[in-house]
Amino acid sequence: MADRLSQLQDAIDQMATQFFSALRYIAVIDDKTTFDGTSPPPAAKVELARDLIFKSKQIEFLITSLPGIGVSEDEQQERLKSLETELKEAEEERCRAVQEREAAAEKLDAVIRRLRRF
Repeated sequence: MADRLSQLQDAIDQMATQFFSALRYIAVIDDKTTFDGTSPPPAAKVELARDLIFKSKQIEFLITSLPGIGVSEDEQQERLKSLETELKEAEEERCRAVQEREAAAEKLDAVIRRLRRF
């Protein structure tokens, strides 16, 4: 699954395509009747408008779900420091696990060599 920024970019690209398609439909394909405001608009125009509204709500949701929205710069820097500390701890743990694995592999190798002598 794509990250939020990629999803947002895709949604904006899709909305631009929808705008273009809607304008092209209205300019070229739609009948040339004018909308006077008293009768309901043609169903196709309603559908186009509904799709654009839906896409704009999707974009708004993606924007509000971006990390850092509503968080001050100081809070973001503190979060980065915290994440850096967690990363260092995880790297140290990974190094210990690699050393343990290598030690276990050496012990296993020694046991296998002893068994081959018999």
